[in-house]
Amino acid sequence: MDYKLIKVDRADGIAVVEMNRKHELNALSMAMLKELDHAFSSFLTEQSDVRLVVLTGGDECFSAGLDLKEVPGLDADDAARYFKVAQDLYTKMIDFEKILITAVSGIAFGGGLNLCLMGDIIIASESAIFGHPEMKYGFNPLITPLVSRIGMARSKELTLRGDPIGAHEAFEIGLVNRVVPPERFRDEVREWSRQLARRSPEAVRALKRAFDVVIRLDSKAALEYELEMTAMLMTSRMNIKQEMRDFIKGKTEKKEQPKG
Repeated sequence: MDYKLIKVDRADGIAVVEMNRKHELNALSMAMLKELDHAFSSFLTEQSDVRLVVLTGGDECFSAGLDLKEVPGLDADDAARYFKVAQDLYTKMIDFEKILITAVSGIAFGGGLNLCLMGDIIIASESAIFGHPEMKYGFNPLITPLVSRIGMARSKELTLRGDPIGAHEAFEIGLVNRVVPPERFRDEVREWSRQLARRSPEAVRALKRAFDVVIRLDSKAALEYELEMTAMLMTSRMNIKQEMRDFIKGKTEKKEQPKG
């Protein structure tokens, strides 16, 4: 597919997806949502060598959310189709079996914040601003991904007030994983991507599945599930023992290196 509203670059098992409606603050038009959905589908094909995806809006703005030029003018049927496209994309990202980093600079409001929250890891520039202003306009924000990340109390505060928060406050409440200066933003995202792309795809799939499953189980059942998963990975990955030996050897050699 020839993308017009997003840019996709692939290299060394890492795909960088950049929303590219800069003049509209990367507002989520139906066309751009469809392109994002197609891109994420392409990363899951058997031919894909992508092991990690970075979703970003670039250095200036992540996404302002709903396209206020497009969505208010939709009739009931078109509005239903718009939100079905959004639902399909969010579902795909929630179920995404590969590591997803969302890299946020500038505003991430409403639907833009929803997209941001789909990341396994969220890296924010100090310029990032997060907000769910929907209640100010008389409709509900999407709370499920927010509650799962920062809890009920903070989610109610953020959504009922509708006021934006900066990157450092977002870090303090657990909404983002890292906050870095703007000049370090791309380098930080690149370093995380290169490190995490080395993780075993099979282990990543199992771990992400475990995060979804164990929160629905009692403690005993969750422990049983996780240990069964560990046993399965230990027996199915033929080279895991050698990888463990190499890891331990590398740690030992590093400790034995003379200082200075």
